[in-house]
This record gives sequence, structure tokens and C-alpha cells, in this order.
Amino acid sequence: MKRAVIIILAMLAVSAFARDPAQVRKFRKTHPCPATQRTTGACPGWVVDHVVPLCGGGPDWPQNMQWQTRADSKIKDKRELSYCACLRRGGACTWKG
Repeated sequence: MKRAVIIILAMLAVSAFARDPAQVRKFRKTHPCPATQRTTGACPGWVVDHVVPLCGGGPDWPQNMQWQTRADSKIKDKRELSYCACLRRGGACTWKG
């Protein structure tokens, strides 16, 4: 039950800062998938990630995007969840990508 609540909170945090699919397409045009070298379609094992989280003021632009393995993404997502929660509480939060 506790895990389900954490997942729901993470989804809410991300949905508040939804990304623009057009920006991801722009990123992919100049940064092909590391697994397939294609600029469209699935990229097995990889995700497009924002270097500076959207909740922390990071822009939804290709210059703030990078390819990240799914495993690394899960680790970073946990840090982002804590960081975004800190920002919502009005704390003095520092992002350490």
C-alpha cells in the first residue's frame, strides 16, 4: 500500500509539470537513440530525461534534455521526487543532478 501511495504522488508531481512532446521530438532529431541510432520510434532501455527537473525551473527545451538508461532514470526519479517535494514545502532545496 505504501509503495502505491509513493507511485501516485510521483505521478502527480510529474503531471504538474507535463512536458511538450514537440520538444522531445526536437531533441531526438539531433540526438538519436543510443540503442538504435534512430531519431523516431522506440528506444529500448533508454528514456529522454530533463537534466534540471521541470519542477525546479528547468526548461522544457532540448538543451535541458539527455538520454538516460531506465535504471539510472529510476534512481534519479527518486531524488527528483524528494527535491520537488522540498520545493513545494518552500524549503531551501538544492538540485544535485
